[in-house]
Amino acid sequence: MRWDHPVEKNPTPGNSALFAADAVTTRTFDAPEFRGVTFHEIRARSILNRVPGASRMPFEWTVNPYRGCTHACVYCFARKAHSRLDLDTGLGFDSQIVVKTNAAELLRRELGSRHWRGEHVAIGTNVDCYQRAESRYRLMPGVISALRDRANPFSILTKGTLILRDLELLRRAAESAEVGVSVSVGFSDRELWRTLEPGAPSPDRRLDAVRALTDAGVGCSVLMAPVIPFLGDRPEQLRATVAAVAAAGATSVTPLVLHLRPGAREWYLHWLGQRHPHLVERYERMYGDGAYAPTWYQRRVTRQVHELADAYGIGPAHRGESRRAAPVPPLPEAAPQTARTG
Repeated sequence: MRWDHPVEKNPTPGNSALFAADAVTTRTFDAPEFRGVTFHEIRARSILNRVPGASRMPFEWTVNPYRGCTHACVYCFARKAHSRLDLDTGLGFDSQIVVKTNAAELLRRELGSRHWRGEHVAIGTNVDCYQRAESRYRLMPGVISALRDRANPFSILTKGTLILRDLELLRRAAESAEVGVSVSVGFSDRELWRTLEPGAPSPDRRLDAVRALTDAGVGCSVLMAPVIPFLGDRPEQLRATVAAVAAAGATSVTPLVLHLRPGAREWYLHWLGQRHPHLVERYERMYGDGAYAPTWYQRRVTRQVHELADAYGIGPAHRGESRRAAPVPPLPEAAPQTARTG
């Protein structure tokens, strides 16, 4: 395989926010899975990010080796973050991928700081750490190894089946620290998957990964996210998804209704207007000017999924299972901080 274009070192195009980073290299790769994708390789200045409002969450720190995501999920809340890099939040988010090439090196240094207190680290809460770029850049083995060597607890949230490549490494890490893995499967409807998550592995393949992880002794939960109002929330659809999750041997299933933050909201409603124009007005009424569906609706979906989980013998994450055993729903990437002072 070859690079489509010559390597461009330290370019100075208009997207100044991105290229203010150190040692930027822009590449395109001549392979079918990377066609149309541009990679911006940077040497990040920090990798451990403090979670805003951490007192309400089961973890305070995250690691995200990439920004932008080729899974191209229409609803992805992280789209807004691309605007802070002066990159497009629509197609640009799907095809302009920022790669923190020194992620593992930085993480080892920050975990070794005298101020670091061994707190739980959640990986992949902003964009997927096992998206297609990971097959090329292989950042995650170094990230996992850095955490394993410090016996630091961590969790991974992903839609990527590439996580199975690192299965043995995860098993070894779990011998010395608490390790949680959660796979995101919001629905089992293949037509919905093809249009809403065109670059992600199919729900069937993701559930195969859940089964493989569980069989290997790495407990794996399912984040049933997002549940899509009016398109994926019918009782028979919820039942089919929970049944498939149970068959895969997931340790728990946690539902999360679609939320539409700025950036994602505009892109999703544009998609909705093209694919399901009759639903646009219903969405505008349901979400109003906010990002979240009404509380009554969220509670209804949660109750339905938990009842189904009980019927199929799955223990929801909020019942008896450690909250740190699985990542919580994705969060916005915080301003980087290398460590919390004592």
